[in-house]
Amino acid sequence: MGVFSRFMDIVNANLNALLDKAEDPEKMVRLIMQEIEDTLIELKSSCAGKIASISTLKREKEELEAQQIRWQSRAELAVKAGRDDLAREALAEKRRIRLDIEKIDAQIKQYEALVEETKDEIRQLDEKMRSLRERMRESVERSRKNREKQAEEADRRRETEERFANMGKAPEDDLEQRFKDMEELHEIEAELARLKKAAT
Repeated sequence: MGVFSRFMDIVNANLNALLDKAEDPEKMVRLIMQEIEDTLIELKSSCAGKIASISTLKREKEELEAQQIRWQSRAELAVKAGRDDLAREALAEKRRIRLDIEKIDAQIKQYEALVEETKDEIRQLDEKMRSLRERMRESVERSRKNREKQAEEADRRRETEERFANMGKAPEDDLEQRFKDMEELHEIEAELARLKKAAT
């Protein structure tokens, strides 16, 4: 897939809708962020190449402008020397150079427009990247809070289970003790009755 196609796919995509439908939103965020980073690298490289081309063209233009001035001087020199034939050739050469300069100017404008367009694409992707980073941060924060909430609920559940377990044991222990006390009292009363019977 070309860089432009990838750029359009990313920019036109409703990322929030995609992430809401995703089984693993965090994984999809990472994948999309990687795709954006790859696209940004290509766009920035392309932009740098165009800027370098503009610099080269401007140097060529400066050289041609210097040649144009030189052929103008030669035409003037030829006229002074009465050599109209040479003057015509010098002016023809000057004209050819002027046409080359116009072509270079057109190329420079074209490259400058492409550079601005690429910079705008880079800005749009940077904005998408910021949005995704924010989404990722929120997702991580939400996951952290969910884990904390689940841990708190597990602690509460464990405490409740322990409390109910203790509540179940307490009456049983208490009941056991009351029966022991009653049995002990019954033995004492029976022994007392036997002692009284024996004494009479």
